[in-house]
Amino acid sequence: MLTDRMKWFTKGLGDGIPIMLGYFAVSIALGISARNAGMTAPQATLASALIMASAGQYIGFTLIAAGASYLEVMVMEAIANARYLLMSCALSQKLDPALPLRHRLLMGLWITDEIFGVSVSVDGLLNPYYVYGMAAVATPGWALGTLTGVVLGNALPARVVSALSVGLFGMFMSIFVPPARKNRVIAALVVISFAASYAFNALSWFNGISSGMKIIILTVVISLGAALLFPVKGEDEHAA
Repeated sequence: MLTDRMKWFTKGLGDGIPIMLGYFAVSIALGISARNAGMTAPQATLASALIMASAGQYIGFTLIAAGASYLEVMVMEAIANARYLLMSCALSQKLDPALPLRHRLLMGLWITDEIFGVSVSVDGLLNPYYVYGMAAVATPGWALGTLTGVVLGNALPARVVSALSVGLFGMFMSIFVPPARKNRVIAALVVISFAASYAFNALSWFNGISSGMKIIILTVVISLGAALLFPVKGEDEHAA
């Protein structure tokens, strides 16, 4: 039993190295955003070590910088990280039904887009120690990258920091540009999102609404409208 655990843990370490390298590079820009939001190096590093969610952390740092309330941060984080509920449900189908709850909770803590993608492709049942191995290298990479970003943000000139901050926006563009090129509906929604965000900030009608609440309203309204007008077909509907 111990040998089997070590085998899966070692395999996870190896498969987690590319994830760690990617995390380190991306989280440098995230650390700069945390620094711009007024967070210290220990605070930002601890946030990355515990959360490890790029979109959720960036939104959280943005709301902190905007002076949003705790309620606004909670609601927006719930919306931004809702996809992990779906990932957890999908990954649970690959677990041994007899797997103890403590392992399920620990695995849930480290479900990220990349770790989920690698884990779900494993043949047969998923051993929790495989996920632990990936998390053992991916988490330090994410946290150390954030720390590096905060330190660089404190040491580099303001213009250089501003330039490096663009890296995080590049990461978000890499998320929505590929599907937008394949799907006209997604491309139109991206344009609508940009236009609506600009209108919310430019028009005086919305001056009384905080920045955090504006993000929440836009996210809920646009995503709900897209789900109602352009629902994604399930496998049964495609077959029919």
